[in-house]
Amino acid sequence: MDLPIACTLTETARRERRQTIMDSFRRIGVTVAELPDGYAYTFPATSEAFMQITQLVDMERECCPFLNFKIVVEAGKEPMRLEITGPNEAKSVIANFFIAFL
Repeated sequence: MDLPIACTLTETARRERRQTIMDSFRRIGVTVAELPDGYAYTFPATSEAFMQITQLVDMERECCPFLNFKIVVEAGKEPMRLEITGPNEAKSVIANFFIAFL
């Protein structure tokens, strides 16, 4: 079953959430890399960053069910990675919401 490429948040809620995410990502020093079907965000290996990642995924999977989230945490102090992917049409949604501020 194909899910529609549309966020269920209101415009006001979407702006507020984006600002919250932007502030968090900037504070903890996130970098971004393009993937064929989305983007990968690299976070420092800290408890704060891990909490931010899990909170983000928990929020976003509710309002954007067409997106896929993969959290990669390796042993030691290697950076953590969040991959957000989806159908071809979703890539521009991801870019507009998550990478415009990086």
